[in-house]
Amino acid sequence: MAQFETIRTVGAGARATQIDAGLRAHMNKVYGLMSVAMLITGGVAWAVGTNDSMVQAIFMTPLKWVVMFAPLVLVMVFSAMINRLSTAAAQLFFYVYAAAMGLSISFIFAAYTGTSIAQTFLVTAIAFAGLSLYGYTTKRDLSGFGTFLMMGLIGIVVASIVNIFLASSALAFAISVIGVLLFAALTAYDTQNIKNTYLQHAQMGDQEWLGKAAIMGALQLYLDFINMFMFLLQFLGNRD
Repeated sequence: MAQFETIRTVGAGARATQIDAGLRAHMNKVYGLMSVAMLITGGVAWAVGTNDSMVQAIFMTPLKWVVMFAPLVLVMVFSAMINRLSTAAAQLFFYVYAAAMGLSISFIFAAYTGTSIAQTFLVTAIAFAGLSLYGYTTKRDLSGFGTFLMMGLIGIVVASIVNIFLASSALAFAISVIGVLLFAALTAYDTQNIKNTYLQHAQMGDQEWLGKAAIMGALQLYLDFINMFMFLLQFLGNRD
């Protein structure tokens, strides 16, 4: 009996070690996909935003509305289609979305100094790393904040769209403050959710599902980073 218990304990320990290794690989893939998407976004934004003729052709014409709302439409389409796409197709769609996002925020290179953009990016990266690490390591269950954060996210999106037409500086300031806090909280929440989702499904061994889960996780963290960066830029950015 003692020998059986020893074998079972060793087997459970080996299984736990395997799951831990799988989780680390999964999270590395999530961060890797997110990093590639960030490079694509940054490259497209810089290429377009530093070209005066392209900035004028896009943001000084009705085309700006297409460019501004394209990422929102694409992310909704992506979320609806993810289960029908192969892992390779989903990853390609993610990168196309990252390019569209880069195009939509390219105006920042015309509106702000390059130094302030770089400084804000660094601040965002440091904050994101700390918040994501907290979400990954904390023993506190953050799932209870999910409904509240989703309501806040919907509110921010609606308020931002409304303020495009109102152009209220007071409302813009309030949106920026709330937006920074909201996406800071979402970074920790989403990281923990990605981790817990993997742990819940790790024993199934469905590599196709795990591949798509990594892409969706990368998309969630990518959006947290981009939005936190954009809201912080309104505080820290120096106008060009």
